[in-house]
Amino acid sequence: MTDSEPTHSPSEPEADHFDYNQLNTLGNRAIALGLIVGHGYHQGKYELLQREEVLLLSPPEAFAYLQSLIQSTEQADG
Repeated sequence: MTDSEPTHSPSEPEADHFDYNQLNTLGNRAIALGLIVGHGYHQGKYELLQREEVLLLSPPEAFAYLQSLIQSTEQADG
């Protein structure tokens, strides 16, 4: 009889369990707030276009960056 337990720990994030729709929503929110001028996929990375800078990040890195950027702006305004 074989063990059918998963081979990864429940606390480990799964690589294919990333919410790309939420990343897109955050990107659109950042545009609406004037924090970036564009976003999207480019050469296997997620591209964030700022007025004088282009950032190429992995999707999870871009998500964290956008979350931080939006939160810091909302706290400064709030």
